[in-house]
Amino acid sequence: SGGRGADEAPPPAARRRRHSNGLVVFFLFPHSVLVDDGGIKVVQVWFDRKNSVVLLAITATLRIRNSNFYSVTVDSLTSQVQYMNTVVGSQQITNISSIQPLSDKLVFVFNCPCNVFFCTFPKVKVHNIVIFMRTSVKLSYIGRRTQSSVETYRYIDCSTNSTADPPPLPAPSVHGVALSKP
Repeated sequence: SGGRGADEAPPPAARRRRHSNGLVVFFLFPHSVLVDDGGIKVVQVWFDRKNSVVLLAITATLRIRNSNFYSVTVDSLTSQVQYMNTVVGSQQITNISSIQPLSDKLVFVFNCPCNVFFCTFPKVKVHNIVIFMRTSVKLSYIGRRTQSSVETYRYIDCSTNSTADPPPLPAPSVHGVALSKP
């Protein structure tokens, strides 16, 4: 007879077809897209004498990691800065970027003025404040939409312009003797 018995294995071509279909499904199955805080890169400070407020222009970043085998589109970013439970600045950006397969990208997410009254108090000598930043990211890939949020607290010196990257540290030493780099 031309048919196979119940205990016979399928021909090799049929086994290959099933195996290759499984690989295709694995590669197309959506993997997570990670959104991490990339830190504050620049803080610009200026005083608005007319309104007696300090304005902060904060430039922050997010690192978005695409572990998929296809591109992911960053559709929109919505950022908000709070100081003492009061919203002091917000921004929404659309059509941001596309992140290539198996790669990551640093995305600038926030660059808008924030009004902070605390920095104008004459009796306060220290002008370091803690701000709360919340950023929501909307992503799309292979017909699927997802949203991710990042929330961070940051210290800001509202008395001077600054950048987040500190100067390089000196070379490490042991008992006062500098170690050379290879």
